[in-house]
Amino acid sequence: MKTRILALIIGLAVGAYLGGFLSSQTIYIYENYPYIYKPYEGLEGSNVSYASVMVPAVDQNGRGVATILDVQVVRGYGRTLTNIDKLLFWTDTQNSIRTARFVAENITRVNLSNYDLIYTIKANATVIEGASAGASLTVATVAALEDSGINTSVMMTGTINHDGTIGPVSEILAKATAAKSVGANLFIVPLTQSTQITYESEKYCEQIGWSQICTIEQIPKRVDISEQAGIYVIEVQTIEEALEYFLVEK
Repeated sequence: MKTRILALIIGLAVGAYLGGFLSSQTIYIYENYPYIYKPYEGLEGSNVSYASVMVPAVDQNGRGVATILDVQVVRGYGRTLTNIDKLLFWTDTQNSIRTARFVAENITRVNLSNYDLIYTIKANATVIEGASAGASLTVATVAALEDSGINTSVMMTGTINHDGTIGPVSEILAKATAAKSVGANLFIVPLTQSTQITYESEKYCEQIGWSQICTIEQIPKRVDISEQAGIYVIEVQTIEEALEYFLVEK
């Protein structure tokens, strides 16, 4: 048993190392980065910029929850650093951060070689799914680079692609409900995902001779996310479209 556990630990460590090694952008995990400044004066000032966005997620019980994502830009060496309150940090989140950084740099035209990006995710390790947070990561990164404010009444779910398009995710209804519960009045989703197919279990019985045979059937039902969650929902195709709803002047 001890040998198997040791082999599993070694396997996980090797996998994590290779995932970072094969990537063009290393994600450094930190516990207490020493250069986090407030207030912020923009990229031309002695201090640099900061953005915070609420991200919808789903816990292990299928309930929608909301967590906070912070992005800070400080003068540095082109590094990407992350802090998830000492919790396990999975590869899908690392990949989303790399893509978010790449897309944000292309949108803002800011050369990041002289800056460090610091991502702080405040969530239980079982809650946040890195892929579905990709679009929100990108919005927060753009806002931090442009020193813009973020409209706190807007939340979004969606993956981020290298070209800035937003990809599909799951559990839209639970995430929309979470957004509503924390005061958002607009929920942004990927194309075609303003509705969701759910399945309701129904018992069906039929008489066959002297016996009654019953089965449990899964009945599909199309749910309108806006009506079901009580929040206005719009679909977007690209991160540029989403930014029009998020970014505001400070």
